[in-house]
Amino acid sequence: MPEIGATLREARMRARIDITEVEQATKIRAKYLRALENEEWNLLPGSTFVKSFLREYADYLGLDSRTLVEEYKLRFERPSELELAPISPQLGRDRRTGSAGFGGGRVAPRWLIVGAVLALVVVALGVIGSFGGGDDESPQAGSTAGEAGTTAQTTTTTRRPRRAQAAPAQASLRLVPTGTIYVCLTDGAGRVLIPGTQFEAGQQVPVQRARLLRLTLGNNQAEMRVNGQPLAVPASSTAIAYEIRPSGARPLPVDQAPTCT
Repeated sequence: MPEIGATLREARMRARIDITEVEQATKIRAKYLRALENEEWNLLPGSTFVKSFLREYADYLGLDSRTLVEEYKLRFERPSELELAPISPQLGRDRRTGSAGFGGGRVAPRWLIVGAVLALVVVALGVIGSFGGGDDESPQAGSTAGEAGTTAQTTTTTRRPRRAQAAPAQASLRLVPTGTIYVCLTDGAGRVLIPGTQFEAGQQVPVQRARLLRLTLGNNQAEMRVNGQPLAVPASSTAIAYEIRPSGARPLPVDQAPTCT
């Protein structure tokens, strides 16, 4: 896979977008955007910010942000200290040493150990019986079970389902003229955003955002991105019109196209 920074830089230059325009749209400082393009990770506040900025920048350029973030994690994130800790061979030796009996490592006979354990159990039962008999055991066991149930209930109650990611509240439109083209753009309230302007090839058209956009184009001499995704503009002998929402774009009949007059 190509370098992460090179992928971002080439996508931005291919779309003819200035770094300051990205800064205004994403609210990410220009020096951090340049650090992403140059893969100067040490200039960013930390790994969490790197992944957040990378995701935001890639989405803005219409790239696959998930793939870029996974590539960064694979190539540049360090494993946790627990994953790096080697298995010490001394651990096995310590266990073998600790399991040895008295007398320079000699192990006591198994029957002797079993007999000692049984004797201790008998003594313990006798002591418990002398302090109140077996009647106290049932309430104590019930209390323990109740506490365990309460703990389990509390744990279950505190879990909350994840919220679904909210859909974008605004639609966005980016136009890059490839020839001479007439552009008229209004929002859902009829407010004129681009007042019937003629743009030339390569001329910068400001990115526009609103809950609803209505667009009229004089021809198809433009590259168009709707909500960060490319949209092919078909050739037409008449004006071309679209209604753009956060969910996508749909063609408009000519009689419903905005006129900006």
